[in-house]
Amino acid sequence: MKRLLFLMALVLTACDDGKKVYIADSSGNLNMVNIVSNNQLWDGKLGEEVRNVMAKDAEGLPQKEPLYKLRHIPTSAFTDFAKKNRTFLKFELAKQNKITFAKDSFARPQLGIFIQGKNNNELVNTFNKNKEKILNAINNIEIQEKWRRMNKSLDKDSKIEKSLGVSIKFPTAYRYAKESNKNFVWLRKEIEKGSMEIFIYEIPISRIENDNSVISNIVKVRDSIGKANVPGPRPGTYMITEEAYMPYLYETKIDGKFAYETRGTWVVKGAFMGGPFLSYAIKDKANDRFVVIEGIVYKPTAQKRNNIFEIEAIARSLKF
Repeated sequence: MKRLLFLMALVLTACDDGKKVYIADSSGNLNMVNIVSNNQLWDGKLGEEVRNVMAKDAEGLPQKEPLYKLRHIPTSAFTDFAKKNRTFLKFELAKQNKITFAKDSFARPQLGIFIQGKNNNELVNTFNKNKEKILNAINNIEIQEKWRRMNKSLDKDSKIEKSLGVSIKFPTAYRYAKESNKNFVWLRKEIEKGSMEIFIYEIPISRIENDNSVISNIVKVRDSIGKANVPGPRPGTYMITEEAYMPYLYETKIDGKFAYETRGTWVVKGAFMGGPFLSYAIKDKANDRFVVIEGIVYKPTAQKRNNIFEIEAIARSLKF
């Protein structure tokens, strides 16, 4: 009886004014999104559109992997434990077309996206009109969740800040792979079937922003850095950008500063090695430089989407 009363107290915890209510911790794997709708919507055009957007191939990977794994939950089953999932999209027919981004509705942390439409076509239209906002919102909460998990075992080392004047959050599973060059930091994490590498360095702004195209300059910088600092398994071999595929280039912000985000494939010149890379060149106008933080994954034949996501979370933690 005492245990029952204790549990009830946890659930019903409130201030004297009755406004504070206990909210359970959310649950769910990283990069898993729950789609709540009736079966007819999921099996029809709406479900097809959602899958095309949410489960499309993640960019910059050597093999096909979905951007997000999706799990469909029938509306009638969206109760109790199902409501504790960290991210969900809930579709329902209503008298108006509307989208609502809700925070911590049933658990914490949680992102709930409620999409209403007058009919099936309006649901599809509302989803498509807001798909970029939806993807950005989900990526943000997943990055924050990854940070929360990393915070449990952060490395306390300050070498990066001393060398380059920036700090990042990275787990203790990473170690320094190369320390001979104070202006080039190399971190490594051993993983099953391979490794993850993170490089941090600085270059003058003019190396990327000049009369040539930005993406061409980024590739040239990557290749020169690889040749000078990232050797392959045999003498004369080194990391370069895969020449057969042009990398994807985006603009973003890290720590409030403008940055170029590049996703593509790396290979080792003169050796049969390769994998995906993710690079951020962050503009530091005050010091006339770009600070570049880049990660690569070597994991032959295995899935790499979540490894690249971890690199993104580490890179986006960078502070000046």
